[in-house]
Amino acid sequence: MTSKYNVIWADVAEKDLIGIIEYISEESPQNALKILKKIRQKAHDLYVLPEKGRVVPELQDQGIVQYRELIITPWRLIYRISGRKIYILSIIDSRRNVEDVLLTRFFNQQ
Repeated sequence: MTSKYNVIWADVAEKDLIGIIEYISEESPQNALKILKKIRQKAHDLYVLPEKGRVVPELQDQGIVQYRELIITPWRLIYRISGRKIYILSIIDSRRNVEDVLLTRFFNQQ
């Protein structure tokens, strides 16, 4: 039997998700619900497959390897595994300069 992890959403990740869904719902509430379900399902998959995502390439180039991501086009769900816990840290639009967004968010909170 596969052991499950505890998935914890950071406040900023929840705000990211709310922002995405609110923006999409302005044009298409049905599409917003579809996207919400898709993102939640991908996050739920981490309960049993936490290493499913890849190391964030932009951070790996800087020697930072503890952050992983799932691609949910066009977004990137950024998370970190710590013991039996998975912390979902951000959901970022991949069309933005992801390196700048991540480095600003992660290092301004320390």
